[in-house]
Amino acid sequence: MTTNQLMFAIFSAVIIVFSILTVTSRRILRAATFLLFVLVATGGMYFLLRFNFLAAIQLTLYAGGIVVLIIFSILLTSHISEKMEAPGWKKIIPALIAVLAGAVITISTILQYPFPQQVMADSERTDIRMIARSLISTEKYGYALPFEVISILLLAAMVGAIILAKKRKD
Repeated sequence: MTTNQLMFAIFSAVIIVFSILTVTSRRILRAATFLLFVLVATGGMYFLLRFNFLAAIQLTLYAGGIVVLIIFSILLTSHISEKMEAPGWKKIIPALIAVLAGAVITISTILQYPFPQQVMADSERTDIRMIARSLISTEKYGYALPFEVISILLLAAMVGAIILAKKRKD
């Protein structure tokens, strides 16, 4: 087993284990921390695949920004020692059916897809200037407008969560 295969196995195991812990944890702050481990391992997977720019975005934007925003919202709106109620069987059985159906569809799709290999010519390669122009552009293939819309959406969600938490009478 090569080092790349070993690192892939480690990152995959971390992603699977902490993903399960994220959705099964009854303490919301722990779930957010487990989500942080999933996002960091995903960034590690991108580094392993040599998608360095995507890995840097994953670590700074998602692991660094979004999880901090989630944890900040949790600390503002709820008590840390609160436990979420355990789901009953009426919720567990449909959830397991949905998970199994999703897993079957995903695995069958991956196994049936031929994954053709594409070789890019040197003239087709993307340089860092082209990526930077796309990130700050507001034109057809630009990303500035979607980032702004998502930031407004996250701000509205955080303000809404704070307002709902302040209205609650304990």
